[in-house]
Amino acid sequence: MSAKDLLSAEKAYLAQLLEAIERCVYFLDATTKKLPFPLQGDELETHKKDVSLFESLSSFNERFSKLQDTLASAMRHAYLLFGEKSEHFLKVLAFYEKYAVIESIETWQQLRTARNLAAHDYETSYYQIAEHFNTLRELSNVLYQISGKFTAFCNVELGIKPTTADFSNEFLQIVRSIETA
Repeated sequence: MSAKDLLSAEKAYLAQLLEAIERCVYFLDATTKKLPFPLQGDELETHKKDVSLFESLSSFNERFSKLQDTLASAMRHAYLLFGEKSEHFLKVLAFYEKYAVIESIETWQQLRTARNLAAHDYETSYYQIAEHFNTLRELSNVLYQISGKFTAFCNVELGIKPTTADFSNEFLQIVRSIETA
């Protein structure tokens, strides 16, 4: 495969990741709308056998994590397309902080910590479960903002857009609604 073909393949892969980000935002937002935020511990305890509620909470957890993971993969991939080399993700984060795609490295680390808790914490207190999900809900807005800035950055700086526009209109509506809130 020629260098030109390799570069085209790498750009196509980033375009696929951008589409995945838009899709993740769309489905996380849709799941968020199914849930009665802000959650209250006593309400969760009262409805502890509500399968629909807890399936939606599980979906919310998974979709938050998926968006954060997909965004990290895309950020690393785009960084490589800029010709940058990195042995650790902190350099990638510093790059995006410099261009205001992320507010700060600390903000990203907070998102990552929340994602790890979402994936690995098995809390039994309904009050702590409610607090956890309310925190994820608040942080999902930060993920939406970063997603919007990152996709715009890729478009402007690399000329790369999502593979298809299947989720683009809804994605932009979600991102804009966060910006104006």
